[in-house]
Amino acid sequence: MIYPIVAFGAPVLRKVCENINPGEIDVKKISEDMFETMYAASGVGLAGPQVGLAYRIFVVDGEIINKGAESEDEIDETLIGFKKTFINAEIIEEKGPKWAFEEGCLSIPGIRADVMRPDTLTIKYVDVDFVEHTEEYTGMAARIIQHEYDHIQGVLFTDLIAPLKKQMLKKKLGQIQKGIVDADYRMKFA
Repeated sequence: MIYPIVAFGAPVLRKVCENINPGEIDVKKISEDMFETMYAASGVGLAGPQVGLAYRIFVVDGEIINKGAESEDEIDETLIGFKKTFINAEIIEEKGPKWAFEEGCLSIPGIRADVMRPDTLTIKYVDVDFVEHTEEYTGMAARIIQHEYDHIQGVLFTDLIAPLKKQMLKKKLGQIQKGIVDADYRMKFA
């Protein structure tokens, strides 16, 4: 099932999400639906709040970025096989130099901005079978996780950009909040 993407301005995007207890919801079905929704919207990650679920769940598929590579040199090794569902995630540590990269968000279509993030993270989470994992990620894989993790913490990438840039985007953000947006996927507005 393809969910509508919740747009900027919806209260669920600002909630610190709840952990999921085994058997509480069908995490396998929700994960499948979130991947389907993400692919339909041409995303590389999608978090529970973005589909109206205030739960600590997000999905990522970094292979999408590698599929767009024009040559072998453009393949990002950190993204090979990087397709996962993270449940009840907790970032344990972030380290390394911060680097800028232009991020966007399915809940904030048409807006992109540079965000500074640390290069490496260690994350603890459970998978769809509630098996616990603790893993380290670097580079683009770490960035994708950080972006989606922010969603389950009630943080949007626009919260992390320079104040002047954020001020310049205020009108566009207001339009998205009012439903004045050009997206090629279904959206749900507050």
